[in-house]
Amino acid sequence: MTRLNSTLHLLYKGRSRLSTRFRLGLLAFDLFTIGFFVIASMIPAGPWIWAVDFVIAVVLTVDLTARFSIARNKLSFFVDPIAIADVVVIGTLIAATFIENWAFLRVLRALRLLRSYHVLRDLRQHFRFFANNEQVIVSTVNLFVFIFFVTALVYVLEVNVDPQINSYIDALYFTVTTLTTTGFGDITLDGEVGRLLSVAIMVVGVALFLRLVQTIFRPHKVRHPCPTCGLNRHDPDAVHCKHCGAIIRIETEGE
Repeated sequence: MTRLNSTLHLLYKGRSRLSTRFRLGLLAFDLFTIGFFVIASMIPAGPWIWAVDFVIAVVLTVDLTARFSIARNKLSFFVDPIAIADVVVIGTLIAATFIENWAFLRVLRALRLLRSYHVLRDLRQHFRFFANNEQVIVSTVNLFVFIFFVTALVYVLEVNVDPQINSYIDALYFTVTTLTTTGFGDITLDGEVGRLLSVAIMVVGVALFLRLVQTIFRPHKVRHPCPTCGLNRHDPDAVHCKHCGAIIRIETEGE
């Protein structure tokens, strides 16, 4: 068992080429599962969807078990939001036959995208485009994950309650118009739950949405820790730190 844990620790946290490929493979699997969840929500459930659900559930269970086995603090492992999200995803995948609408909570898996320091390190090391645009890419992913999650929440709570929410597209349309404060009014959420959800989206969602959009479109900065004060975001052509004035040496390609 010790040897198995050592192997798992190497795969999940190591710096070898095999470890990098393994973690990038997990990232690709996460992207696949999210895409599948979106597509599956738009078409009638059938045997092939349940079969894919089962396969995904098995893979996620193995992944969750592996991460638990190498966790330093076993007791606090399942307090981690990522672990909780995975447990919910696995449960809804297995019970999809009985609770089809709530199974869309599987989108919580999206919260894991790009959350791992090791995955970020791998992407930064092997893809120059990601290294040069890390902040914009991560903010864009966060924005889409946020919209995706809020849309899933609207869909799950209203699909069998509100006659105006008949598909994921309807829920997405309502979410985007609410977050952008456009509010056409052709789709509204009725009832106490629907109105409370609308209030939550407008109060909390709009603030987060605007913050993420601002992060994406604000001037590009590069990460380079100042040796004096520690400021780690500077203009690409900066020679001196704007905070303390110390000389900084940002690596460039000479262009």
